[in-house]
Order: sequence, then C-alpha cells, then structure tokens
Amino acid sequence: MSVLKIKRVRENAQLPQRATDGSAGFDLRACIEEPLVIQPGEMGKLPTGLAIELADNNQVALIVARSSMGVKHGVIPANAVGVIDSDYRGEVCVFLQNHGQQAYTIQPQDRVAQMLIVPVLLPQIEEVSELSDTVRGEGGFGSTGK
Repeated sequence: MSVLKIKRVRENAQLPQRATDGSAGFDLRACIEEPLVIQPGEMGKLPTGLAIELADNNQVALIVARSSMGVKHGVIPANAVGVIDSDYRGEVCVFLQNHGQQAYTIQPQDRVAQMLIVPVLLPQIEEVSELSDTVRGEGGFGSTGK
C-alpha cells in the first residue's frame, strides 16, 4: 500500500477523507475564513490548506468535481481536471467556475472537490511515419453511431 503524505499549511485545514469505503476520491474542503460567493460566469480560488507528497513519480493527484455541485449547481473545477504533479509541494488549491444561473456560496470547510490518486504511465516517445489500421480509422465524433 502506498502512502500519501500530507502537510497542513494552514492551521484550520482538514485532512482529506473518503465519504464511504467505496469512494474513489478523497473529499477536499475549502480552507477559508468566511463565505465566498462565486457569481455566474465567475471563478473562485479556494485554498485547501494542504500540501501533499505522492509516493513516487508514477502517481498523480487529480482534482475533479463533486458531482452534486456540478450537476445541481453548475459549479465545477475551472480547468475541468486539476493536475497535481508528483514533484509539486505547494498548497493544493481548487479553482471553481460557476456555469450556473445563480450565485453559489462556499462556506468555510465545505467539501469543494475530490482528489483522486492515480498511476501515471510514462512511455518512451517514438515518432513514426504510419500508425496501425483499425476498423474505426480516422472516424471522429459520432463515427461509431448514436
């Protein structure tokens, strides 16, 4: 089992937790002193108060949306998926974009995103003049049917 080392960089930071035994991600909380309102079309930066150290260079932490915020309110990470590289040691922050029609208020210690720890494949790059053929070939969006 690998270990995720976590350092609190703000006094009131809460360690990430999984909501259930079957949860793939660790909930990240807003380490803020007062509520933050994100207006429609705007972005808010939310510190977590945490810095992490992944077990090795073959892991990455991905910051993804909490489905309840995204589906119910249109509030999702601004860059779709945040990437925390294995050599980053600064504070993990969540940037949320409000795509909804209403202002959305984040309260101190609200769960604002999930952090997934996933393996990274680092293949050697090889430039070629041709790629192998497949049934789909170069068929793009919608090419495999409805």
